[in-house]
Amino acid sequence: MADKKKFIAQITSQIKLADGIYSMWLKCPKNANISIASPGQFISMYCHDGSRMLPRPISICEINASDNILRVVYRIVGKGTEEFSKLDASDTISIIAPLGNGFAVDADTCKKALLIGGGIGIPPMLGLAEKLYSSGVSAEAVLGYRDGNLFLKDEFMPYAKVYVSTEDGSVGVKGNVVDVVKQYNIQADIIYACGPLPMLRGVKELAKERGIKAQISLEEKMACGIGACLGCVCISKEKDSHSNVNNKRICKDGPVFDSEEIVF
Repeated sequence: MADKKKFIAQITSQIKLADGIYSMWLKCPKNANISIASPGQFISMYCHDGSRMLPRPISICEINASDNILRVVYRIVGKGTEEFSKLDASDTISIIAPLGNGFAVDADTCKKALLIGGGIGIPPMLGLAEKLYSSGVSAEAVLGYRDGNLFLKDEFMPYAKVYVSTEDGSVGVKGNVVDVVKQYNIQADIIYACGPLPMLRGVKELAKERGIKAQISLEEKMACGIGACLGCVCISKEKDSHSNVNNKRICKDGPVFDSEEIVF
């Protein structure tokens, strides 16, 4: 863990995208290894309030490696993220980045990708859409929302054909993301997905039905964020070499897994 060091990042901008959803850009020091960051990885963000010792894991939304800048888009879910939402440009924050394993892109074998994001699982898919586009891989994105607050939707459009589902039916297809894929018969060589567990179960079944691979990013509460505490394990088909049981550490072995690795 010696290379995972906490450093100070400067907030260059923060805006509110929707009710409870915020976008923050972070300027990192040159020794922060942002050049090795990839879509699907996350960062650990630390509160200024010393009573909240554990960091908050937040997915990376976009990466500007040349300028050592990261973007995170997060939802307020507690006191820690509420504190983050009150920070302004020029404020600083302690973070560890990048962490975990991201999405694997092979432009030689994949010509068309399907990106599926649900709720706060949408932000990491934006950086992936950009990477696929720059790699020459065609992509279609299905984004699932609760209602008509379609945060980030327009930002996908330069990189992928975009479809939308909403739970209340106010925009796009009323239902879930898998309903959209089936309704429009969207085809792909591989599926990439991030979102709540019920959505990922549906994605896994969809990939199995179609005989294609799916890479899924699991959302989970974390404590250490570096694989030491075993507080964020999921059930796996293979035994973990660290614990010698059928578990995987989401923070260390993931958060991105081949869908067939994980038992829901």
